[in-house]
Amino acid sequence: MSILAKRLDAVKPSPTIAVTTKAGELKAQGLDVIGLGAGEPDFDTPDHIKAAGKAAIDKGETKYTPTNGTPALRKAIVDKFKRENGLDYKPEQVTIGVGGKQVIFNAILASVQDGDEVIIPTPYWVSYSDIVLMFGGTPVFVPCGENARFKLSAEALEKAITPKTKWLIMNSPNNPTGAAYSEAELRAIADVLLKHPHVWVMTDDIYEHLTYDGFKFKTIAQVEPKLIDRTLTINGVSKAFSMTGWRMGYACGPLPLIKAMNMVQSQSASHPTSITQAATVTALNEPLDFIKPRNDAFKNRRDMVVKMLNEAKGITCQTPEGAFYVYPSCAGAIGKTTPKGRKLNTDTDFVEALLEDALVAAVQGAAFGLSPYFRISYATSEDALKKACERIQKFCAELK
Repeated sequence: MSILAKRLDAVKPSPTIAVTTKAGELKAQGLDVIGLGAGEPDFDTPDHIKAAGKAAIDKGETKYTPTNGTPALRKAIVDKFKRENGLDYKPEQVTIGVGGKQVIFNAILASVQDGDEVIIPTPYWVSYSDIVLMFGGTPVFVPCGENARFKLSAEALEKAITPKTKWLIMNSPNNPTGAAYSEAELRAIADVLLKHPHVWVMTDDIYEHLTYDGFKFKTIAQVEPKLIDRTLTINGVSKAFSMTGWRMGYACGPLPLIKAMNMVQSQSASHPTSITQAATVTALNEPLDFIKPRNDAFKNRRDMVVKMLNEAKGITCQTPEGAFYVYPSCAGAIGKTTPKGRKLNTDTDFVEALLEDALVAAVQGAAFGLSPYFRISYATSEDALKKACERIQKFCAELK
């Protein structure tokens, strides 16, 4: 008899972590691998936030905290949602986790039962579906292709809703595509949700501050306040604040759900570190002046990568509104053969050959539920991106 639980049968390791691990192994062998797989900014955590973490250590703020965070952190989160998103929450409506992923994990664990359906627009961040499967839910994938600019339409949502639907998971700006929903697009989705009061909304806003070309971010409960009583608004400091390793995600939502999530949290990781909480208070309360120059750099990288990818034979790439990813199609390379004789039947074949032959690490579209595409993170230096795109161009040009 196996020691392993049956619930793990449907769960896969994170493909993005697998790509990063493989690239690291090749680098350790001395190969000049350019890793474009990880969703991690290359900028450092801002100095004033690092200083707050150091000060917390020096002041002895190294003990346990309440499961739902220190009073100062809860106030900072509530103030952030009011100031930036026009959302009114109370401190008791706050939950925190060891990164945004744990907040999502806690929400699904606390709410999804066997047979419950969770609508996930595709392509999607790799962990959504596996977390749903882990707790007996049924992911309902709604393909959102290039023609829809990788975004869920109101019509597609209406068709996907059934009496078993528990959640709709929204992610804007999106990982892996960078697509972001305008206020009008959210309004249309909200109008559908108002007709189906049994459907809850989980909105993952982790890339909120990473938008370009004057795009104005909105979150769905801000667009339609009537949804706030069945919306879990999730955010964190990993991406825009370059605090991936600090591990801090947070959310606000209806009190019964938050209480249940905090109960789950109390029986797992207890809480993110007291030091991270202190640093996050400073991150949320202090001015965000550092974000614009970083976004300007991201935009320049995005524009260069999109241009160079569109110049690669068999590749087409849309220009996304936000995050730091592009999601190019490799349809023009499928069915071709590499100089080493490898037939590229899928986007997985494409990225594996790209890594082995051109030493560029990307993530296959199959990992995100929509093929034939691949994801590139441009959260690295312009020089590395230029070199990687040149390698991709050469790789594609040599396919037969």
